[in-house]
Order: sequence, then structure tokens, then C-alpha cells
Amino acid sequence: MLSVFKEFNAIKNNIVELINVSGYKNDYIAKKIGLTSQNFAVKKQRGNWSSEELEKIIEVLTKPNEDVENALMVEIMRSRQNDETVPLSELKKEFGWK
Repeated sequence: MLSVFKEFNAIKNNIVELINVSGYKNDYIAKKIGLTSQNFAVKKQRGNWSSEELEKIIEVLTKPNEDVENALMVEIMRSRQNDETVPLSELKKEFGWK
């Protein structure tokens, strides 16, 4: 559960960068998520997005845009860099793989 929280924070903390990488204009994203351009600009500056707004933004950004998906994956990987890992041999034992 903690990793989900870390991933959410990584996305929230880097959403402006993801928006910039996407190449989409603020007006376009604002319209797609149901905000005015002015309200979107203020939220972008302050970073006070609701979880629903973040979800809508990520949905808009990731559908046709591989660059954004890659940047999002990098942020998720960074958020997991200190997570505990399991050796492949242990994983194979757990799943009964040979």
C-alpha cells in the first residue's frame, strides 16, 4: 500500500513536468478535464490538484503520447528505488517455477 502512496506522490509532484513533456497546450488539457483555462493555470502553478483531476490529466496525457508514458514510468521507478526486492531464485521457488 505504501508503494501506491509513493507513486501517487511522485505523479503529483511531477505533474507539471509531465504536462510540459506531453506537448499539449494548457487550454486543451483544461477543456478535456472540465476546467477553465484560468483555473487550470492557477492549479498548475500552485500544484493543488484533486486526485480526480490528476487522474483525468494522466488519462489525457497518456492515451496517445508515448513520451509522457515514459516520463511517468521513470517517476514511478524513482519512487520505488528504495523498495525491497526479491531475488529471482526466491521468486521462482514461491511460484514453483523451474
